[in-house]
Amino acid sequence: MTIARIVNACTRDGRGGSPTAVLDEGPFTDAERRELPVRLGTSHAVFVADGDDGSVALRFFTTEGELPACGHGTVAALALLAADAGVDPYRVRLRTAARVFDGWSTVEAGRPRADFDAGPVALRAPEASVCAPVLAALGLDPGTGGVRVAGAGRERLLIPVGDPGALAAAAPHFQRLREACDAAGLLGCFVYAPQAGPGRFAARMFAPSIGVDEDIANANSTACLAAVLGGRIEVDMGDALGSPATISARARTVAGGQAVDLGGEAVVGRVVRL
Repeated sequence: MTIARIVNACTRDGRGGSPTAVLDEGPFTDAERRELPVRLGTSHAVFVADGDDGSVALRFFTTEGELPACGHGTVAALALLAADAGVDPYRVRLRTAARVFDGWSTVEAGRPRADFDAGPVALRAPEASVCAPVLAALGLDPGTGGVRVAGAGRERLLIPVGDPGALAAAAPHFQRLREACDAAGLLGCFVYAPQAGPGRFAARMFAPSIGVDEDIANANSTACLAAVLGGRIEVDMGDALGSPATISARARTVAGGQAVDLGGEAVVGRVVRL
């Protein structure tokens, strides 16, 4: 029997968050891994395996296939590992196909929180030929400024808009957006706006190229935004989908550029037997 546990990652005040399936590694085919998010009603599934050296390996899947990284999936796995260990604070060395990094979990105000070293973020200006079709598919002004290409696992566009109202009104044409992102090799686009309060933003992540038209919580994109802006930020997401989520990130200077610590609160929820 296969057991999946659903963790609501990056909750806001103990509510909402992104439901994420966390499973022990097993003899799954990649096709079976892609099917599990649909069966479990989640956008992503995370597969966890203990390493011989005390580290924990993570693999991330959506219906479209494997991802090299998933921020909210890492938060979900960390929260569950800490709950199973019964240790506060909890620390672990994590491994993905791309890198090895530290993760940690604490309980704050009675709520579990998980954070990890999101690593370096690569930033560059986008080509006009990339920007124009993505902005058109989003229904945004083709002259929108401040757009950046950011890489954290896979590249995505970071797109600023003037205020949360404009963000809430966004209505992408998802087929056109997928075609534009596929042509440019992009994961998707992270559209964000400033909110009241220092370092506070609202955002929506559109990623039809990985089978997720809109993501409730996209932590890696939050890490990318922190690398652009510097310092500590908090990003609210998921409101358009009825599942409020909040992600925090702190950029720090390292040799060769910026690295980011990334995380959020999480609620370990139901068990599903398959």
